[in-house]
Amino acid sequence: MNRFDLYELCVQNTPGMVRFLLAAHAGSPRTLREDFSGGAALCKAWVGPGSNGSLRRAIAIDIDPVPLKRVAKVPGITSRAADVREADDKADIIAALNFPLGYWHTRADLVAYLKLCRRRISRGGIFVGDLYGGADAFSPLTMSRRFRGPKGERIGYTWEQEAADPVTGLVRNALHFEVSPPRGQPARTRTLRRAFTYHWRLWSIPEFSQAALDAGFSKVDVYDQDAGALDSDGNLHIRPARGEDLDGNYVVYVVARR
Repeated sequence: MNRFDLYELCVQNTPGMVRFLLAAHAGSPRTLREDFSGGAALCKAWVGPGSNGSLRRAIAIDIDPVPLKRVAKVPGITSRAADVREADDKADIIAALNFPLGYWHTRADLVAYLKLCRRRISRGGIFVGDLYGGADAFSPLTMSRRFRGPKGERIGYTWEQEAADPVTGLVRNALHFEVSPPRGQPARTRTLRRAFTYHWRLWSIPEFSQAALDAGFSKVDVYDQDAGALDSDGNLHIRPARGEDLDGNYVVYVVARR
């Protein structure tokens, strides 16, 4: 397993995110654009089996052409190796997930990006991003989880906030992985230290909301990561979060409506 395989396994839940995007749009979206897509796992889930893929298409945009090779031959997906600000592809939904809004270190850059997104979203469409915050948002810390790989591999995943500055709002984060063979096989652990690194600006919920409104979006809704329920058909039903719904440390999805 390479670092992109590990990222998809340990960091992303793309079937759940597709359900969320459909619920947040509340219409019949067909085209998804995944900005900062990396290996475009969300695009694959959007057009994949069981997702009405024959009617859907996806656009994966990332400045790095290497991870885009993972979807080069996937039907229904168009990939663009480009700066997201220079890609003109239009969509019903633009998603920028796993905190890439932090790549914009100034409010002017954030608003400029959101203006571009609004122009590229169809009428009635949405922009979806995510933010994290709370009591420990500007504290150096680590969080670890264990996963099982497709061939029984034992995988350790650690998210580390290496440094944080509450004055500037800047943080430096890294993802680490350890991969061991299934139990009973000769143990030879492979360690990927700092497999992915990030230098982000953490935006608060009010800061993002005001930036999106200034960019021309008509409304911003905020959803708790766990707020929602599945009906008997597997459709997700969600409601906007209130302040009291959020934990001391939270991750939220922010939905800007055109």
